Amino acid sequence: MKLPQTLSSLEVGLFTILLVTGFSTHGQAEITSLDTGNIEDILNNAGVALVNFYADWCRFSQMLHPIFEEASNIVREEFPDVTQVVFARVDCDQHSDIAQRYRISKYPTLKLFRNGMMMKREYRGQRSVTAIADFIRQQKIDPIKEIHSLEEVNTVDRSKRNIIGYFDQKDSDNYHTFEKVANILRDDCVFLAAFGDVSHAERFSGDNVIYKPTGETVPDMVYLGSLNNFDLTYAWAQDKCVPLVREITFENGEELTEEGIPFLILFHVKEDTENLEKFQHEVARQLIGEKGSINFLHADCDKFRHPLLHIQKTPADCPVIAIDSFRHMYVFPDFRDIEIPGKLRQFVLDLHSGKLHREFHHGPDPTDSTPGQEAIAEVASNPPESSFQKLAPSENRYTLLRDRDEL
Repeated sequence: MKLPQTLSSLEVGLFTILLVTGFSTHGQAEITSLDTGNIEDILNNAGVALVNFYADWCRFSQMLHPIFEEASNIVREEFPDVTQVVFARVDCDQHSDIAQRYRISKYPTLKLFRNGMMMKREYRGQRSVTAIADFIRQQKIDPIKEIHSLEEVNTVDRSKRNIIGYFDQKDSDNYHTFEKVANILRDDCVFLAAFGDVSHAERFSGDNVIYKPTGETVPDMVYLGSLNNFDLTYAWAQDKCVPLVREITFENGEELTEEGIPFLILFHVKEDTENLEKFQHEVARQLIGEKGSINFLHADCDKFRHPLLHIQKTPADCPVIAIDSFRHMYVFPDFRDIEIPGKLRQFVLDLHSGKLHREFHHGPDPTDSTPGQEAIAEVASNPPESSFQKLAPSENRYTLLRDRDEL
């Protein structure tokens, strides 16, 4: 490269250093290294933070480093305010306590944070500069659609969950709370807002937020708490936006599998909403206390033919209920029995106690034998292996930690 004639000797020296070190004059990557001393402050003050949890010895981590840095450069040019977007990293070997806190089970893991809160959906897209930069751009799009006429409320899509806020003005603490909640739950609900004169008819007792559930005839639900209290507002909205029984798809299967708790799944024909509603009702009635120990899911029979075949069922047998423990699959004997008080709950408790696994190998427990009947001899059997474990992260993209204690 030919240097301009007018460069001084000092400028020539600096120019040579840039060439030798490979730095561009565009600016260096601003990747913040997080540790126990700075992580709270940095994440809490960042509107959006993308954090790379890595290990130096992991080849996939090594491959991601330059891509992550270049994506950071591109995003920084578009969002120069360092409080808007932060690219950060955690060396999981050096800071195993942080890795454990955020349940890191593979390297590299890219987790998204908003105002210090970790989002449940991590980045699982392509590991390219363009894809990562586009992901951040999407995260910076305002999730709230402004309503310019109350008639627009009557045209909202009732197949989706809608939360609508009515505010005196946009620049207010109440709206900022609503905005923060909307950003966190943007993937789970549709958020709309009306201001000033447009919203006046709905603000008979001050700023107001309502939830419109799915279904044309289902009544609205009004938020009765303080909009100044983020924790209360978020808890209410999360309860409305994130259903107790979620749908599992091939797109979110990896995410759900990584939560690390067994699945209770209803396989049903997509159009069969009646039996889905029965399942949802019984889960809420019998199993609400088990929410943290098992995932309640429903799946399209046709799309998930393979797991059904695995348990010797076909779409013609649906609705079918099964547990996938990530070791084996267990079938609930008869869907019609879910309305028997406590029957579905006992099925889940039998998983936790080990009874399902034990009976698959040795036949029914002696206490379950019919009175007057001779004891059934132990019969070895092989319960079907887990099908949904196969939706876990690919070893071609991650270094998987077989034992979380490795951290």
